[in-house]
Amino acid sequence: MDLRFEVLVIPVSDVDRAKAFYEKLGFRLDIDYTADERFRVLQFTPPGSGASIIFGKGITSAKPGSLSNLVLAVDDVEAARRDLIARGAAVSEVFHYAGGPFNNGVEPARIAGRDPQGRSYFSFASFSDPDENEWLLQEVTTRLPGRMDMGGTSFGSASDLASAMRRASTAHGEHEARMGGQKDENWPDWYAAHMVAEQAGTELPR
Repeated sequence: MDLRFEVLVIPVSDVDRAKAFYEKLGFRLDIDYTADERFRVLQFTPPGSGASIIFGKGITSAKPGSLSNLVLAVDDVEAARRDLIARGAAVSEVFHYAGGPFNNGVEPARIAGRDPQGRSYFSFASFSDPDENEWLLQEVTTRLPGRMDMGGTSFGSASDLASAMRRASTAHGEHEARMGGQKDENWPDWYAAHMVAEQAGTELPR
Protein backbone atom coordinates (compact mmCIF):
# COMPACT_ATOMS: atom_id res chain seq x y z
CA MET A 1 0.00 0.00 0.00
CA ASP A 2 1.40 3.38 -1.00
CA LEU A 3 1.42 6.11 1.63
CA ARG A 4 1.99 9.36 -0.25
CA PHE A 5 2.68 12.46 1.82
CA GLU A 6 0.12 14.97 0.54
CA VAL A 7 -0.40 18.05 2.72
CA LEU A 8 1.30 20.03 5.48
CA VAL A 9 -0.78 22.51 7.51
CA ILE A 10 0.92 25.89 8.07
CA PRO A 11 -0.25 28.07 11.00
CA VAL A 12 -0.65 31.73 9.96
CA SER A 13 -2.12 34.81 11.61
CA ASP A 14 -3.16 36.78 8.52
CA VAL A 15 -4.58 34.61 5.74
CA ASP A 16 -4.54 37.22 2.98
CA ARG A 17 -0.97 38.27 3.83
CA ALA A 18 0.17 34.63 3.68
CA LYS A 19 -1.72 34.14 0.41
CA ALA A 20 0.04 37.10 -1.18
CA PHE A 21 3.42 35.86 0.05
CA TYR A 22 3.13 32.33 -1.33
CA GLU A 23 1.62 33.55 -4.61
CA LYS A 24 4.59 35.86 -5.09
CA LEU A 25 6.98 32.94 -4.46
CA GLY A 26 5.40 31.14 -7.40
CA PHE A 27 3.48 28.51 -5.43
CA ARG A 28 0.35 27.40 -7.33
CA LEU A 29 -2.97 28.29 -5.69
CA ASP A 30 -5.13 25.16 -5.83
CA ILE A 31 -7.98 26.09 -3.47
CA ASP A 32 -9.33 29.22 -1.77
CA TYR A 33 -12.61 28.20 -0.18
CA THR A 34 -14.63 30.07 2.46
CA ALA A 35 -17.51 28.31 4.20
CA ASP A 36 -18.41 31.11 6.63
CA GLU A 37 -16.71 33.71 8.83
CA ARG A 38 -15.13 30.96 10.92
CA PHE A 39 -13.66 28.72 8.23
CA ARG A 40 -11.49 29.40 5.19
CA VAL A 41 -8.99 27.03 3.59
CA LEU A 42 -6.29 27.70 1.02
CA GLN A 43 -4.04 25.11 -0.60
CA PHE A 44 -0.78 25.97 -2.38
CA THR A 45 1.64 23.66 -4.16
CA PRO A 46 5.33 24.55 -4.60
CA PRO A 47 6.57 24.33 -8.21
CA GLY A 48 7.35 20.73 -9.11
CA SER A 49 6.16 19.37 -5.77
CA GLY A 50 3.93 16.37 -5.22
CA ALA A 51 2.92 17.69 -1.78
CA SER A 52 1.08 20.87 -0.87
CA ILE A 53 0.60 23.24 2.06
CA ILE A 54 -2.71 24.29 3.57
CA PHE A 55 -3.49 27.29 5.74
CA GLY A 56 -6.48 29.45 6.52
CA LYS A 57 -8.97 30.21 9.27
CA GLY A 58 -10.33 27.53 11.60
CA ILE A 59 -7.71 25.07 10.31
CA THR A 60 -5.28 24.55 13.18
CA SER A 61 -4.72 25.57 16.79
CA ALA A 62 -0.93 25.65 16.32
CA LYS A 63 0.72 28.99 17.05
CA PRO A 64 1.46 31.04 13.91
CA GLY A 65 5.16 30.90 13.11
CA SER A 66 5.75 27.75 15.15
CA LEU A 67 6.99 25.61 12.26
CA SER A 68 10.63 25.32 11.23
CA ASN A 69 12.79 23.20 8.94
CA LEU A 70 10.16 22.96 6.21
CA VAL A 71 12.27 21.55 3.40
CA LEU A 72 12.14 22.42 -0.29
CA ALA A 73 14.51 20.23 -2.31
CA VAL A 74 16.21 22.16 -5.12
CA ASP A 75 18.62 21.19 -7.86
CA ASP A 76 20.79 24.29 -7.39
CA VAL A 77 20.56 26.10 -4.05
CA GLU A 78 22.22 29.27 -5.30
CA ALA A 79 19.94 29.55 -8.33
CA ALA A 80 16.86 28.88 -6.17
CA ARG A 81 18.06 31.50 -3.70
CA ARG A 82 18.42 34.11 -6.45
CA ASP A 83 14.96 33.33 -7.82
CA LEU A 84 13.26 33.66 -4.43
CA ILE A 85 15.09 36.90 -3.65
CA ALA A 86 13.85 38.28 -6.98
CA ARG A 87 10.33 37.35 -5.83
CA GLY A 88 10.73 39.34 -2.60
CA ALA A 89 11.79 36.67 -0.10
CA ALA A 90 14.56 37.44 2.40
CA VAL A 91 16.74 34.38 1.83
CA SER A 92 19.83 33.67 3.91
CA GLU A 93 23.28 33.12 2.52
CA VAL A 94 24.07 29.51 1.63
CA PHE A 95 25.22 27.44 4.61
CA HIS A 96 25.94 23.90 5.72
CA TYR A 97 25.50 22.18 9.08
CA ALA A 98 28.62 21.60 11.16
CA GLY A 99 27.37 18.19 12.30
CA GLY A 100 25.63 17.16 9.08
CA PRO A 101 22.18 17.99 7.65
CA PHE A 102 19.62 19.20 10.23
CA ASN A 103 22.00 18.67 13.17
CA ASN A 104 21.19 21.52 15.55
CA GLY A 105 22.80 19.73 18.48
CA VAL A 106 26.19 21.41 18.05
CA GLU A 107 27.26 25.04 18.39
CA PRO A 108 27.37 26.75 16.02
CA ALA A 109 25.02 24.48 14.09
CA ARG A 110 25.14 26.39 10.81
CA ILE A 111 28.38 27.27 9.04
CA ALA A 112 28.53 29.88 6.27
CA GLY A 113 29.13 28.60 2.77
CA ARG A 114 28.38 25.49 0.76
CA ASP A 115 29.31 22.05 1.97
CA PRO A 116 33.11 21.95 1.47
CA GLN A 117 32.88 18.53 -0.16
CA GLY A 118 30.03 19.53 -2.47
CA ARG A 119 27.85 16.66 -1.33
CA SER A 120 24.22 16.23 -2.28
CA TYR A 121 21.84 17.01 0.66
CA PHE A 122 24.47 19.07 2.53
CA SER A 123 24.06 22.68 1.28
CA PHE A 124 21.18 24.90 2.42
CA ALA A 125 19.65 28.36 2.51
CA SER A 126 16.68 29.52 4.58
CA PHE A 127 13.82 32.00 4.49
CA SER A 128 10.66 32.62 6.49
CA ASP A 129 7.09 33.53 5.67
CA PRO A 130 5.49 36.65 7.22
CA ASP A 131 4.63 34.67 10.38
CA GLU A 132 8.24 33.37 10.71
CA ASN A 133 7.47 29.80 9.70
CA GLU A 134 10.93 28.80 8.47
CA TRP A 135 11.67 27.11 5.16
CA LEU A 136 14.92 25.45 4.12
CA LEU A 137 16.22 25.12 0.59
CA GLN A 138 18.17 21.85 0.46
CA GLU A 139 20.34 21.18 -2.58
CA VAL A 140 19.75 17.62 -3.82
CA THR A 141 21.71 16.67 -6.92
CA THR A 142 21.99 12.90 -6.42
CA ARG A 143 19.33 10.92 -4.57
CA LEU A 144 20.12 8.29 -1.98
CA PRO A 145 19.70 4.71 -3.23
CA GLY A 146 16.06 3.69 -3.33
CA ARG A 147 14.79 7.24 -2.89
CA MET A 148 13.58 7.49 -6.48
CA ASP A 149 11.60 4.95 -8.47
CA MET A 150 13.70 4.10 -11.52
CA GLY A 151 10.48 3.82 -13.51
CA GLY A 152 9.18 7.16 -12.28
CA THR A 153 12.08 9.56 -12.76
CA SER A 154 10.86 13.11 -13.30
CA PHE A 155 12.04 16.71 -13.22
CA GLY A 156 10.18 19.51 -11.50
CA SER A 157 10.99 22.19 -14.06
CA ALA A 158 12.74 22.88 -17.34
CA SER A 159 15.67 24.38 -15.43
CA ASP A 160 16.02 21.19 -13.36
CA LEU A 161 16.10 19.14 -16.56
CA ALA A 162 18.61 21.50 -18.18
CA SER A 163 20.89 21.30 -15.13
CA ALA A 164 20.75 17.50 -15.21
CA MET A 165 21.61 17.54 -18.91
CA ARG A 166 24.58 19.83 -18.30
CA ARG A 167 25.91 17.49 -15.59
CA ALA A 168 25.40 14.54 -17.94
CA SER A 169 27.21 16.42 -20.71
CA THR A 170 30.21 17.04 -18.45
CA ALA A 171 30.28 13.41 -17.33
CA HIS A 172 29.91 12.23 -20.92
CA GLY A 173 32.89 14.32 -21.96
CA GLU A 174 34.95 12.54 -19.30
CA HIS A 175 33.55 9.22 -20.59
CA GLU A 176 34.70 10.00 -24.14
CA ALA A 177 38.11 11.06 -22.85
CA ARG A 178 38.47 7.65 -21.17
CA MET A 179 37.62 6.12 -24.56
CA GLY A 180 40.67 7.88 -26.04
CA GLY A 181 38.67 10.73 -27.53
CA GLN A 182 36.44 8.41 -29.55
CA LYS A 183 33.01 9.90 -30.24
CA ASP A 184 30.12 8.06 -28.62
CA GLU A 185 27.31 7.83 -31.17
CA ASN A 186 24.95 6.52 -28.49
CA TRP A 187 25.24 9.66 -26.37
CA PRO A 188 21.43 10.08 -25.99
CA ASP A 189 21.19 6.68 -24.31
CA TRP A 190 24.24 7.48 -22.16
CA TYR A 191 22.74 10.85 -21.10
CA ALA A 192 19.43 9.19 -20.22
CA ALA A 193 21.14 6.47 -18.17
CA HIS A 194 23.21 9.07 -16.32
CA MET A 195 20.24 11.32 -15.52
CA VAL A 196 18.06 8.45 -14.29
CA ALA A 197 20.87 6.94 -12.18
CA GLU A 198 21.69 10.35 -10.70
CA GLN A 199 18.11 10.90 -9.56
CA ALA A 200 17.75 7.35 -8.27
CA GLY A 201 21.05 7.46 -6.39
CA THR A 202 22.40 4.37 -8.13
CA GLU A 203 25.84 3.86 -9.69
CA LEU A 204 26.50 6.34 -12.47
CA PRO A 205 27.55 5.05 -15.92
CA ARG A 206 31.21 5.45 -16.80
